[in-house]
Amino acid sequence: MALDQLCDVVQRCQTIENDLYTPEDYDLFQSSARKCIEDGDIAQVLSIIVDEKNKNIVRCMGWNLVGPLVQVRLKNEENNLPHSHAILTHLLEICSSKELLVSLLEQVEAANQDAITETVMFLLQPLQKVLLNFGRKKATFLGMTLSTLLDQIARLPVSSMTEQQDDAAGLCRWCSGLLWFVKPFVEEIKHNYHSGVVHDEELRTEILKFCMKTLKEPLLGVQFTDPDQLENSFLCEFSREILVILCGIGEPLPELLCHKLLKKRDVPGFLEEEVRYPRESLANIAYLLFVHHIGIETFPVVLSVTRPIILGPARGGDGTPSSARCPVFILQCNMEYVELLLSRTEESHLQRGLDLYEKSLVRVEDNSLSVELLELKTFVSIPQNLVKVMTQCPVHRLRSKGLSVFQLSINKFNIEAKYKFLRCMFKTSHHSGVEGVVIKNIKNLVDFSLRPGNENIWFRGINFLPLLRLVLCLPQGPETDLLQNLDRIMEALNLLRYLLLRDKECDNETGIWLEVHTIHDRFMKPLRLGLNMSKAHYQVELKNTQVKDRNKENDSGAVCTITVGNEILPNLTPELQIQALHSALFTFELIESVLVRIEEIMETLP
Repeated sequence: MALDQLCDVVQRCQTIENDLYTPEDYDLFQSSARKCIEDGDIAQVLSIIVDEKNKNIVRCMGWNLVGPLVQVRLKNEENNLPHSHAILTHLLEICSSKELLVSLLEQVEAANQDAITETVMFLLQPLQKVLLNFGRKKATFLGMTLSTLLDQIARLPVSSMTEQQDDAAGLCRWCSGLLWFVKPFVEEIKHNYHSGVVHDEELRTEILKFCMKTLKEPLLGVQFTDPDQLENSFLCEFSREILVILCGIGEPLPELLCHKLLKKRDVPGFLEEEVRYPRESLANIAYLLFVHHIGIETFPVVLSVTRPIILGPARGGDGTPSSARCPVFILQCNMEYVELLLSRTEESHLQRGLDLYEKSLVRVEDNSLSVELLELKTFVSIPQNLVKVMTQCPVHRLRSKGLSVFQLSINKFNIEAKYKFLRCMFKTSHHSGVEGVVIKNIKNLVDFSLRPGNENIWFRGINFLPLLRLVLCLPQGPETDLLQNLDRIMEALNLLRYLLLRDKECDNETGIWLEVHTIHDRFMKPLRLGLNMSKAHYQVELKNTQVKDRNKENDSGAVCTITVGNEILPNLTPELQIQALHSALFTFELIESVLVRIEEIMETLP
């Protein structure tokens, strides 16, 4: 029935001149041909399509058959595959390129979740052929096609390195297909560039946008956590190829990374430039280059991460050789990207940010970063982001890495910068654990400064005392939550005890002995009072809980709540409540053990 209907509409359309077909003709041709293909009469459809008498009809209406032909391919009907391939090949030769492109992209967009990879891999070859038919007008259509393809790839889960070998979702096949798909367009750009021909800037821009978008998605979500698997990772190789393409189309990686765009902020149209060079994509380039050395072969030797960088005069204005200053240059270039990555919450972004910051810092000489760098926004905002990672990230591995990188960054500053950096972090972190790390660094730097040959004006004498006053105080006086501020309090006590024992009163190199009475009044007395109140409060709560526990011996599964410091502890069994209270009292004893030793030292003072 459908075949007869198709033959009828074709015969009628053969008599129509100038291709003046009606909408009804289009609908009948499409519906009848589709039904024939679905019913298995595809061989008969092929004979009609290739008949020279029907050339004009097929040229005008044939693009409507792309959808049914794709379904034949997806169903993998072996008997019909040769015929469907022949029909599609014929349509690509004679149909309008614009109409074919629209029809092919509709199939890409309509692909089912379970068949995305199969659908797109099949359509890449006809899409490429159609686009090449556009000649010099292909740029806009290429951009539309690449955008559609990348929107679909975003629907696939990003496989980890261990999953890439199986590639169940087909992401690696996608990436391989995309490289093949863009190759002729990349080669055209490179050929025109090297031949001195005025190249198509629009085409180059579309390939650039494609590279930048893939660097953001899916590549920004890939976790290269195992260095031993890098060589076997297809997505690692895909990343390398994307960077090679960027270099090939006239986008040198050093210019991309080293704040090329910052020089254009006053130029009209800069917003377009920001869209063309997304910061997340540039951040991923920096990560790939400096963390995993992917694509480093495209980097000039003078900017290689494995060799000294020679930029500018042989020696800097401060007499420092340029080769020693170059790691600082790379660090400054990467700071913007580190800030961006660490400001996000996704695990892959945070991992990249921490790795990039670590690799950028490692090459910098210890104690070399000057205090002037702290005037740059990123040198303040990045540590604040690190604090969030250390204190709020749910992934323990990233919290630990954040602490390690935070300490590494401190080590790179010179002595004045360390002083001002630690003072800033103590004032702004608002977290006892971070404050404890800061105080521990202060103690170590005081110890360093008191050794012969390490004298400085920052961690001894008049400049040190304001920092010491900042550290040796309780945030809320006697009412300070000692458990919540345990790290800060213990490190502060350890610092104070160290100073009293290490810096003899007769020497008073740090100035501590000028402050002992003030410290006693502002820190020791409130701490002793708060400690006594806390111990008494918890002892009462412990006694009450033990009484309740004895009264409920017959109900072993009972739970209760208690209030400590105006906060209700979680519902726990009495046994766990008692255990928590014992733990708190033990912590108070720990604080008191150090406090008593300091009090004994102070009691000897006049």
